[in-house]
Amino acid sequence: MTSTKTNPGNYFEDFKFGQVIVHPTPRTVTVGDVALYTSLYGTRFAVQSSDAFAKAIGYPASPLDDLLTFHVVFGKTTPEISLNAIANLGYASCRFLKPVYPGDTLASTSEVIGLKENSNRETGTVYVRSTGRNQNGEVVLDYVRWVMVRKRDKDAPTPEAIVPNLAQRVDPAEIGAAVPALNMDKYDFALAGSPYRWGDYEVGEKIDHVDGMTLEEAEHQIATRLYQNTAKVHFNQHTESKGRFGKRIVYGGVVISLVRALSFNGLNNAFHLAAINGGRHVSPCFAGDTVYAWSEVLEKAELPGRKDVGALRIRLVAVKNQDCAAFPLKKEDGQYADGVLLDLDAWVLLPR
Repeated sequence: MTSTKTNPGNYFEDFKFGQVIVHPTPRTVTVGDVALYTSLYGTRFAVQSSDAFAKAIGYPASPLDDLLTFHVVFGKTTPEISLNAIANLGYASCRFLKPVYPGDTLASTSEVIGLKENSNRETGTVYVRSTGRNQNGEVVLDYVRWVMVRKRDKDAPTPEAIVPNLAQRVDPAEIGAAVPALNMDKYDFALAGSPYRWGDYEVGEKIDHVDGMTLEEAEHQIATRLYQNTAKVHFNQHTESKGRFGKRIVYGGVVISLVRALSFNGLNNAFHLAAINGGRHVSPCFAGDTVYAWSEVLEKAELPGRKDVGALRIRLVAVKNQDCAAFPLKKEDGQYADGVLLDLDAWVLLPR
């Protein structure tokens, strides 16, 4: 007797435009998750590191690191969206809408907003808008991502291509909700690690974040499991040994978290990742690679009705196995330079 009760994951031809997917299972996040996340990336932003610091400026307690919230919500979506993926390709219109604290329970849903078969007819790109909600049904996060998914049958018919028209940036008016009104008189810049406020940064300024981290096999595997991310490309060496790289690819979110942690050196007071305008995983990362980061300030914005914090739009670039003193990004022909891993466009909030 053969069982059919297991979930083989969706292939490209299984997705339908407008389809809404409710993802199992809800996840209650704990201080244990926070400690493990810190041990994986070494993140040091004061608001997320210290209850005392967070309470002094107006939070009820230290919120979760924004990317821990993102990864938990993202991880819920993988069994139905990307179990049979080759690669996660990019992000857009990501908004962090409400702080998440230890003890909150997160659940995810996704809507298919675009489909496009690739020319090889063996894969296709699926566009989804995923939403994370807390135990009260409040939206804490929503974002768009697109992922390359295998077809079950190369000759299977597929629908007419629909590629969503995505905004180039999140409006700054939409990015302050996850930060309560803050008492800046209580913000201790010495404890935060830097005297630089929002007004000290200039559009066009580039920052080499200097430090590098070598990613170990065990670390990216633990991270993938922490987020309950079941995509085969990240954790199943038996299947991936037969793939195009012959080994597991590091989950792109691990690279984002590493770069965010590295950016502390130079953006110490950018305590809140408020939005991701767009992002592209340029090349794969593997265990043994050393990740470096640099940033460029693209835009500055005041937030309506807020005098306590301001927003910086930054381009955050990850590079592997070379330092960022020369700010590597693209070659003369417009193609990405060798070693570039990630090109991320994001809004961060700093004290004014």
